[in-house]
Amino acid sequence: MRKRERENPCGVCGHYHKYEEGEVCSICGHRVPVGSEKSSIQVSAFPSVILPEFLYLGSYDNASRSELLKTQGISRILNTVPSCQNLYKNSFTYHCLPDDKSFQFDEANQFLEQCEKDKERVLVHCMSGKSRSPAVVIGYLMKSRGWRLAPSYQWVKERRPAVELSEAAYQHLQEYEKTLFGSVGNSFLLPSAAFSPPAGPSSLSFGFPKPNDVPPLPAFPAFSCAGTPSIFTRPPLDIAPTEFTFGAGQNVTGNSFNTNPPNPNVTDIQMDGS
Repeated sequence: MRKRERENPCGVCGHYHKYEEGEVCSICGHRVPVGSEKSSIQVSAFPSVILPEFLYLGSYDNASRSELLKTQGISRILNTVPSCQNLYKNSFTYHCLPDDKSFQFDEANQFLEQCEKDKERVLVHCMSGKSRSPAVVIGYLMKSRGWRLAPSYQWVKERRPAVELSEAAYQHLQEYEKTLFGSVGNSFLLPSAAFSPPAGPSSLSFGFPKPNDVPPLPAFPAFSCAGTPSIFTRPPLDIAPTEFTFGAGQNVTGNSFNTNPPNPNVTDIQMDGS
């Protein structure tokens, strides 16, 4: 073995293989990550915690990091893909589902129920941790917690955002929900929408209106448009001029502009206007 082979172990299983990036490891079948893939593996090194101190969800990459699993106290592994090798049989208790075309919810639930009863931490994984193993975990939540499909999916999705159920996984979960509860609940995924995640839970508003409930702002006035009344125009008064009287409370007769009432004790003298 050349020196460069001894100094560059596989980033997934730990076995030594050639240094060239992209070359497949002869032991576990993985290849050394290239470029941007290295940062993604470092971020996802730890599996997602679904139920604290008990149930963990991840990928084959997570299952291949024995030391990290031990630091989290994981002692058992449920492998949902037969083609994935069980690399550390001397360190973990494995249970592998026999078929990768159907979902053996009952068999998986029996193993997970025993792990929970024994108070052992267990990792459920498939190759990518996006569809098959999340479906098995969702099935376990439906059976053990009595949750319907929609809240079970939302619980898992919030704790592992990378989850993307395939159409087959979704259909199997619907059938399993009907088996457990006698009916299928409200659909939370639409096959035509490429199985995008459902809308998140409604946030607490504490009496304030939600963003969607806020009425739209009124349109700004069009000052330059023809026919639009000016904001400075005063509305016309509908009161006839004859209805105005000067000297409120006085009964004025004759000339309305004569503000001095006649004095009965004084003789009016006609003034010559010439």
